[in-house]
Amino acid sequence: MQEQVAFYVAREQKPALPPPPSEYGLLATVRKNLFATPFDAVLTIALSIFCVWAAWNIIEWALLSGVFVGSDRQACLAGEGGPVGACWAFVSAKLGQFMYGLYPLDERWRVDLALLLLVILGAGLAIPAVPYKRLNAVLLLIVYPFVALVLLTGGRFTISGSWIALLFIVAAFLSIIFASGNPGVSPKLIRVATWLVALAFLLLILANVVTGGRMVLLTFRFSPLALLSFLTALASTGASVLAAVRAGAKQNGVLLRVLLPPFVVAMLIVLLAGDFGLRPVPTNLWGGLMLTLVVALTGIAASLPLGILLALGRRSSMPAVRLFSVVFIEFWRGVPLITVLFMSTFMIPLFLPVGVTFNQLLRALIGVALFSAAYMAEVVRGGLQAVPKGQYEGAMALGLGYWQMMRLVIMPQALKLVIPGIVNTFIGMFKDTSLVYIIGLADLLGTVRRGFSDPNWITPTTAATGLVFAAFIYWLFCFSMSRYSIFMERRLHTGHRR
Repeated sequence: MQEQVAFYVAREQKPALPPPPSEYGLLATVRKNLFATPFDAVLTIALSIFCVWAAWNIIEWALLSGVFVGSDRQACLAGEGGPVGACWAFVSAKLGQFMYGLYPLDERWRVDLALLLLVILGAGLAIPAVPYKRLNAVLLLIVYPFVALVLLTGGRFTISGSWIALLFIVAAFLSIIFASGNPGVSPKLIRVATWLVALAFLLLILANVVTGGRMVLLTFRFSPLALLSFLTALASTGASVLAAVRAGAKQNGVLLRVLLPPFVVAMLIVLLAGDFGLRPVPTNLWGGLMLTLVVALTGIAASLPLGILLALGRRSSMPAVRLFSVVFIEFWRGVPLITVLFMSTFMIPLFLPVGVTFNQLLRALIGVALFSAAYMAEVVRGGLQAVPKGQYEGAMALGLGYWQMMRLVIMPQALKLVIPGIVNTFIGMFKDTSLVYIIGLADLLGTVRRGFSDPNWITPTTAATGLVFAAFIYWLFCFSMSRYSIFMERRLHTGHRR
């Protein structure tokens, strides 16, 4: 009898079965996430009805019943029994005022040119594929602010000799920082440069206390002590340059960095004092989105470097520096921004000498920048504390100085860790610019609110339409900053890449 053999192992792979309909597809996803329980089903249906109702009413008010063309309020008034929709004709008629404020019509090309330069330089710095990042950063962060200032105001500033001396003292101090810490640089020359810049600062203080005659140098008027302070600052810069040249620092770019601060200051003075044939436009005519961007961008550009310095000062081992940083941060964080704006506008002029005054917009800019810097300092301090101690020890083991360690090792890691906090502070500051309306500056929201009082456009929906327009502009800028923050986080998240 022949033995029969049964095969229990398949010779070929069986095709995979499709997933059950109850676990796959759109219906399964909806059922699992929205209708998993009776309570979920009721909640989903109720929210769906509310969303449909709200969306339909918004679309009907903004689009179907909205008025897009008209020359006065009559176009936005409801007919007999008709619905009253959004008065977009009001926004269209006031759009120029919402964007530029009371800036002269024939000079608005200067605002457009300043904005175009900002977009070009900002895109070149923000897009990773664009080359020449260092040059772009110098143009955007150093050159552009003064070009924009001349374009918007008209230039032809009167710069006193004391201000010129102060600017060159700052330049000499930066040159000392760039020259020191490099191999081969003579410590003796660096000490000479430091003592000279300290002497220049002391002479400048005396120049503002002791009155004397006036001397003219290159069309600028100096007091004798201010002129001596200016020349001492130049001598300090010369000592830093000599130290860099003797160290053979020309090859690695140190000499260029040492020469950059005085060169930038000289170009700045020429740019601000020069006559370019532009009509002067006072800041009380600025308004709308232009003023909002001026306040926000100035606060952003000033708060980040000031916040970094304050964060480093708060963690410093020097008691005086640490105490100053702590007092500064806690003071500015302890008062609301509206109080800062009121103090800068109404109280500070009471303490100034007779005949000394500051532009109202400048006072607001300084207040916003210092207020935001205090919050930024705490964000950066959190990043510094999150950097592992081994990074500090490794940098010191390489023989790096304090500033080199912070610039090359610690600060890049700290800033990468707190990108969400930094951008969150920027977004909050951008929205807080609307508070300047309370002190008489017509920002975007303030200009929109002023438009409500125009008798030619008083309708039941004018206020709602203007506020929706302003809210959309604010949301557009804040959302853009948020999305770019997410992009930077993903691009710099290199800790887990293989």
